[in-house]
Amino acid sequence: MSRPTHLRETLPGLGRIVRRLAPYLVGHRLVLVGSVLALILSTVAKLAEPWALKFVIDSVVPTASGEPALGAYDPMVILSLCAGGLLAAVLLRALFQFLATMGFAKVGNTVLTKVRADLFRHLQSLSVGFHTRSRAGDLTMRLVGDVGMLKETMVTAAMPLAANVLIFVGMVGVMLWLDWQLALVALAPLPVLMILSRVLTGRIREVSRTQRKRQGHLAATSTETLAGIRSVQALGLEERSAAVFCGANDGDMKAGLRGARLTAGLERSVDVLAGVGLAAILFFGTLQVLAGRITPGDLLIFVTYLKHTFRPVRGYAKYAARLAKAMAAGERVVGLLDETDAVADRPDAMPAPALSGALAFEGVRFSHADGPPVFNGLDLKIEAGERVAVVGPSGTGKSTLAALALRLYDPDAGRVMADGHDLRDVTMASLRTQIALVPQEPLIVSGTVRENLVLGLDRDVSDAEIGSAAKAAAAQDFIDALPDRYETHIAERGGSLSAGQRQRLSLARAMLRRTPMLILDEPTTGLDGPSEEAVARAIGEVSKGRTTLLITHDLALAAACDRIVVLDRGRVAEDGAPAGLIRNGGWFANAHARQRGEQPHALAS
Repeated sequence: MSRPTHLRETLPGLGRIVRRLAPYLVGHRLVLVGSVLALILSTVAKLAEPWALKFVIDSVVPTASGEPALGAYDPMVILSLCAGGLLAAVLLRALFQFLATMGFAKVGNTVLTKVRADLFRHLQSLSVGFHTRSRAGDLTMRLVGDVGMLKETMVTAAMPLAANVLIFVGMVGVMLWLDWQLALVALAPLPVLMILSRVLTGRIREVSRTQRKRQGHLAATSTETLAGIRSVQALGLEERSAAVFCGANDGDMKAGLRGARLTAGLERSVDVLAGVGLAAILFFGTLQVLAGRITPGDLLIFVTYLKHTFRPVRGYAKYAARLAKAMAAGERVVGLLDETDAVADRPDAMPAPALSGALAFEGVRFSHADGPPVFNGLDLKIEAGERVAVVGPSGTGKSTLAALALRLYDPDAGRVMADGHDLRDVTMASLRTQIALVPQEPLIVSGTVRENLVLGLDRDVSDAEIGSAAKAAAAQDFIDALPDRYETHIAERGGSLSAGQRQRLSLARAMLRRTPMLILDEPTTGLDGPSEEAVARAIGEVSKGRTTLLITHDLALAAACDRIVVLDRGRVAEDGAPAGLIRNGGWFANAHARQRGEQPHALAS
């Protein structure tokens, strides 16, 4: 059985959320103050409503002395004034509640829309290592679902709860002013109710936090399965995937039922204790009326107020699960906003000058989180305009080398230089605008061919320039065969194109970027023979005149470069021109021979 979450345990978490989101309220203070004022005025109008009925009853119902409490006043005048007063109170309460609701809704939606935008930007700034450790579905759940939960709760739960608290305080004050002894009798069940609420809401909060995590797991599982649906279907993993999803789904259902049971129990407890209070006030209040200490109208005020006095606790019970989910959602959002695993610009970073493309890795040490060292003092220099292929056994850090050049990671020690500038001394935006990347899995977005080709460009390009880039990347033929050529709409993730076509589009995009540096990370992996040949020819065209870093397992493609660097165990094992490495009979020569179906060379001594 889970222990209750006490107020002192809840406040730090709530305080962290409030402190983290408070800066977003700057600029909305006037609307907030107006909304709070409208909420207070609606509470005053709510407190005034039963007084009209009190005056009516006291003007016509005789007291113990046989005379109405209001004496010789004309009952019709009293009745007319009270009816008008009641109508005015109701109308004013409705108006002020409308203004308060709209004010809080405006602030809540504006603020949390800004939070979601900042959270998305922050997610994009977090390191590749963070995203490798995280599950995309859970991050999406936080970005969309958790922020949405906060936005919805601020208006539909928090605002009504705040109104009920104000009503509670006001009504208790009036009851104590009318007759403090009778007020104490009426409020006697409240301590029991507060203890019960404290225990049950703590359990509801824990269940809701668990349920929110389960929903994040559900989102992650479904995203992973649907993103890899081809492999799932090809390997016959549908039932296995369904079993994993259904297991998580059942867990979410059980948590939801437990939360509903606790919430219903709290609501019914409020009803029972409210009934106890009403029974007590009816008995002792009638005795007070008969004794002449209070009027019948005063008793009516007590009964009416007492019903509303328990409403804040009933309202809290009603919204307990939703507020608990919002608290859990807020913790997840703030936790992500406070995530510091980001590669960020230094405060004194300057825009990079126009680079020629010379790269240098000096004494680079790097390891992934909790992993063994990838590089342990790596030294490597690449001249401007040089085409260098990086090869070697799997897991030796080839792709990590490319990531360091793009500053997707920072080295643990040592430095990565571009034209003599430490990459950490220049802004990432100014660096990356001078590097074109062709990854193993090209980024293809839902849109037209043209939109995908100019993706990320900060300049206008002509049709002739686009056609020239497509021709250089060997993409022109298949684009011409599409129904609307460059205006043909491509499916999400490039699903309507072959792997070779996606890669050639990526190469054409790199051609259009006109950068001094080009990084290709396994550009021919998974392609068939004709596609591989077309991409290889395109690489030759696109890389002309550029510093090129080619990460590949295709040693025939590597042999077309000016220079080959063999990485092994985090160090440079071989370095030189392709012909020279083949003559030396080292790792590259033997691996190259095996790929060509030839007898491996004897290792050079």
